[in-house]
Amino acid sequence: MRKIGKQEIEDIAVGAALLGTGGGGDPYIGKLMALQAVEEHGPITLLSIDEVPDDALVVASGGMGAPTVLVEKIPSGHEISQTFKALEKYIGKEVFATYPIEAGGINSMLPLALAAQLGLPVIDADGMGRAFPELQMTTFYLDGISATPMVLADEKGNVTIMDTIDNAWTERIARSVTVQKGGAATSAIYPMSGKNLKDSGIHDILSLEEQIGRAIRLSKEANLDPVQEVLKLTNGFELFAGKVVDVHRKTEGGWALGTAHIEGLREYKGQTVELRFQNEHLLAKSGERLLCVTPDLIAVVDSETGLPITTEGLRYGARVVVIGMPCHPKWRTEKGIQTVGPRYFRYDTDYVPVEELVGKGSVAK
Repeated sequence: MRKIGKQEIEDIAVGAALLGTGGGGDPYIGKLMALQAVEEHGPITLLSIDEVPDDALVVASGGMGAPTVLVEKIPSGHEISQTFKALEKYIGKEVFATYPIEAGGINSMLPLALAAQLGLPVIDADGMGRAFPELQMTTFYLDGISATPMVLADEKGNVTIMDTIDNAWTERIARSVTVQKGGAATSAIYPMSGKNLKDSGIHDILSLEEQIGRAIRLSKEANLDPVQEVLKLTNGFELFAGKVVDVHRKTEGGWALGTAHIEGLREYKGQTVELRFQNEHLLAKSGERLLCVTPDLIAVVDSETGLPITTEGLRYGARVVVIGMPCHPKWRTEKGIQTVGPRYFRYDTDYVPVEELVGKGSVAK
């Protein structure tokens, strides 16, 4: 158990944006919400997974929708607490603690803001170890844990409670509701016991995000390359470095969909890379050569500062480094690949671990 204050929030926001693989919502907006909540209510208690009672009710909190919408449709800050109050009333039991559903942008920040507002602790665990675009894409789903009852709320005060037959239906219905709420909403989802979270969650994710953010922040002071510091912490690989020359994106069906093209610089001069994303980066290739593919993590960072760039933040002319990171072993199981592998997203390729792609002569080093 330890307290989370303003500097920890700043660092977690940076690390969350990196592990969010371009998605998870704008970390800046979420960071401001968390910082304001801490200023008003005091520091947040962060619990390790071992400190959570087995029979405690724990609930994930976060946002749902297209990251491009969140840039302009900013949460009011009150809807996230509405979701928890509605869920407690529906279930008839008090929530012991919250946790992030994913490691990503605003979705690592909203649980911190909620915890400060309601006086709840936050658990150092999540259900992805990265960000994915659909609600059933969690390690909880792999273990048969229901996403519902689930509550969605918007800034207008509309609250929707869902109890579905399976997690695929949760995604379908919740996505439609989110579109009707303007393309973005906040949620209370995956209510479960402390034991379920211990068995199925990915542990110490907020601590890893904080370590990543701190390493990027301190690297310049120590005259170190921030990108290399990130690669050490994540066991990652540099896949490409260059200039963003083209970005196509559209908001459709509650997602930000698109591609980005990067023209090589330095030792990559004369080569190009294409990134494909659905909220999150899901595939990177150079010509016909696959560099990295979901469920492994693909992140884009500023080549000078090492700061991560979200899919909605990609702009022409940006000098960037593309990095690939191995996913959690749970995603490399047969069910994990079926749930979040490239063929689920209609990419005509099989999953190959990033370290194998690097070993086969990818441009990574």
